[in-house]
Amino acid sequence: MAMNIREQFSTDKVIAQKLISLDSKDKVQAEYIWIDGSGEHLRSKTRTLTSAPKSPRDLPVWNYDGSSTNQAKGADSDVFLQPVAIYPDPFRLGPHILVLCETLDNKMQPHPTNYRRRCAQVMEQVKNEHPWFGMEQEYTLLDVDGHPFGWPKNGFPGPQGPYYCGVGADKVYGRDIVEAHYRACLYAGIDISGTNAEVMPGQWEFQVGPCEGIQMGDQLWMARFLLHRVAEEFGVIATLDPKPIQGDWNGAGCHTNVSTERMRQPGGYKEIISAIEKLSKSHAEHIAYYDPTGGKDNERRLTGLHETASISKFSYGVASRCSSIRIPRQTEVDGHGYYEDRRPSSNCDPYCVTEAIMRTTCLDVKKLSRVYTPQDLEKFRNMMAQQGDKPKIEE
Repeated sequence: MAMNIREQFSTDKVIAQKLISLDSKDKVQAEYIWIDGSGEHLRSKTRTLTSAPKSPRDLPVWNYDGSSTNQAKGADSDVFLQPVAIYPDPFRLGPHILVLCETLDNKMQPHPTNYRRRCAQVMEQVKNEHPWFGMEQEYTLLDVDGHPFGWPKNGFPGPQGPYYCGVGADKVYGRDIVEAHYRACLYAGIDISGTNAEVMPGQWEFQVGPCEGIQMGDQLWMARFLLHRVAEEFGVIATLDPKPIQGDWNGAGCHTNVSTERMRQPGGYKEIISAIEKLSKSHAEHIAYYDPTGGKDNERRLTGLHETASISKFSYGVASRCSSIRIPRQTEVDGHGYYEDRRPSSNCDPYCVTEAIMRTTCLDVKKLSRVYTPQDLEKFRNMMAQQGDKPKIEE
């Protein structure tokens, strides 16, 4: 009987595990991890250390071939790796570590694709606000041939409805991968707060947070790395494409929950409304920050259908999943809490998202440096006209 593609290219995990369990003789394997030139994909490579570092400052700066990651030309290809965070390695166990890195250019300055550095600077400016974030990372499992995992090869599953938070082999696909990723995150010290099956079959979500300041971006990127590595072990692809399947199927987002200390205190509801009103005046700018293509990816997702608001209109509402911003019902009842920005795409850079939100709502920056420009000129005119109006409230 012919093997499927996954079986054909699978390797013997029993043999691998037997060798991985061997004593490393007091040496430490450090997996250096960084974001490549796409702004959404991760790369990594390993080096041996003679002792376990106590902090990122104890780790050596390294480098890689930036011409192979779309971050440099071949004639001057070295890009430096500056360690910024360390996590226990759930794959190698023992003293071995995962090392999140910033990328630096040939003058040891932040590389143009390094958005962490500016985010860290903004978070330092607003540290007295004690901003907390929680990001809901949606993703879709695919077979190695790019077909949604668990879907019939020559057709489609039944319509959406029974799959969200579903239970049973006819409703969810890939739970072993999800559970393995959850435990890997806990082992690595990620503040993963939950997971659930999503609306489209084969689509899942995990949540990271609450995290304060730069920790949000660091932890979500590391959780994504763990997701891709766990999926690799199962011979499956975890895609962050915001609309992997066209048609009457939900897309994938990275809803971002935000609060400051004043929002979390009694009477903080007015602070939440104030922040939302500021966000309403820079909708086009934020859309440009909310996916790695300046809004083009989100055009496929933010259609006004499938629990999204239209990309061209800003709106907010209590308990409304059809709005740009959702205020949880409990926040309204309590009079304090947080709000949820539902616009970021699943493949967003959390550094860009959290930085933009803080610059607009806490630093009162009126105009950000990026602006989303839709291909439809009339849609753009309507968007810009609306930014001068009061935000639309969805009841």
